[in-house]
Order: sequence, then structure tokens, then C-alpha cells
Amino acid sequence: MTERQFRKLETEIARYRLLEREVTDPVAASLIHVIILELEAELQQVGEPPQRARRGTAG
Repeated sequence: MTERQFRKLETEIARYRLLEREVTDPVAASLIHVIILELEAELQQVGEPPQRARRGTAG
């Protein structure tokens, strides 16, 4: 997974969390919560975001 994909997944999780807070239907809130759990599990499997290669001279 690239750093960009990692950040996109984090952003998607944040959006669903906001939606979960705003929704008033309990069934919809439960479904959104399940989506969040699945996305978080995927994020955990990946681990830390890939590190960018440093540019410049080593010192």
C-alpha cells in the first residue's frame, strides 16, 4: 500500500466517523459503525504508512 492509499483510507475512516455522529437512524448508525470497524481492521493489517525516501545528502 502506498502512502497515498494509506492516507486515503484514513480520510475515509474519518468521514464515516463524522457521518456516524450525524445520522439519526439507529440502523444506519449501526451499519456505518460496521463499515468503520472493517476499514480500521484493514488499516491495522497494513500497519504504518510507507516512509518516503529522503532526498538530499546523507550526513
